[in-house]
Amino acid sequence: MERGRKIVRVSLIGIAVNLILVAFKAAVGFVTNSIAVIMDAVNNLSDALSSVITIVGTKLAGKEPDRKHPYGHGQIEYVTSVTVAVIVLAAGAAALKESVEKIISPSQTHYTAVSLVIIAVAVGAKLLLSRYVRRQGRKLNSEALIASGTDAMFDALISFATLVGAAAAMVWHVSIEGWLGAGICVIMLRSGVEMLLESLGQIIGARVDSQLSVKLKTAICQHPQVLGAYDLSLHRYGPEKIIGSVHIEVPDDMTAREIHALTRKLMGEVFDEFGILLTIGIYASNTVEGKYARMKEELREIIAGYPEVLQMHGFYVDTEAGSVWFDLIIDFASKRKDQIRDEIVAEMKKRYPEYTFGVMLDNDVSD
Repeated sequence: MERGRKIVRVSLIGIAVNLILVAFKAAVGFVTNSIAVIMDAVNNLSDALSSVITIVGTKLAGKEPDRKHPYGHGQIEYVTSVTVAVIVLAAGAAALKESVEKIISPSQTHYTAVSLVIIAVAVGAKLLLSRYVRRQGRKLNSEALIASGTDAMFDALISFATLVGAAAAMVWHVSIEGWLGAGICVIMLRSGVEMLLESLGQIIGARVDSQLSVKLKTAICQHPQVLGAYDLSLHRYGPEKIIGSVHIEVPDDMTAREIHALTRKLMGEVFDEFGILLTIGIYASNTVEGKYARMKEELREIIAGYPEVLQMHGFYVDTEAGSVWFDLIIDFASKRKDQIRDEIVAEMKKRYPEYTFGVMLDNDVSD
């Protein structure tokens, strides 16, 4: 809840700054007959709206889990950041339209030194606000704040273009506002698209961060009883809640009591260090060497002939059932996953006809 309060506080500061800038810019725009400054004031109103949306989204995302939403409401934060990104795109499109119109039909303006100073102060204020909001967004892991801060940065650039255009109009009596504004708007639209795709990616289900995946598996494998960690799958339910699962490989002579103690210990350590609620599954590993080790090595040699196979794990020989189990991870780009599996099984069957082979095709979701 402390995180939510901080996000709301940052958003309220943004609303206050933007409303002050709206008042000053609107006054300057009407006095100087500058449609660019008036549009800039309207754009600041959209920034204030973004901050309001961020506050509402943060409040809704902080609601406790309920029967309909047992994983909480954290995903609303991503919806909020999508909304802010759409506002950025809309503001960029409107500003681009205005810039093009100014290029085609430049209007007569009447800037004064005082109006230029006010615009310059507004530029500085927006840059400081952008830096503050984006820094807090990264610190609080809030996509919505980062989007709002990015929006403020582009507003500052548009205001700077207005300032440069005003100075050019006063000194050289030429109108370049439109050209400057159009260039900045194109960058703004591109940034808005990137923000939108990033937020939509989180909602759809983005790939596990590689660094987090490696760190998590390394921490799990530090225990001497853990022979390997595989099939790590993490799901975000908002920036602050991650739930996932992993399979660990352990010796097949461990008792249920020992496995219970190990998995409980690992779950606690992972939550304390990473804040992740992790469910742990088990792969048994043959403790008897000899034939099984040779069989596993032959399997690896066969798999080496298939570059699409990224990993083999979970290998286990059940002598009583006469079966061999293992999992394969095949590249997403491969169009012949079933064929590869069947060919590998057929080759192993030639060498070990007395066994049946059970193969699971896993997805490449981490690392």
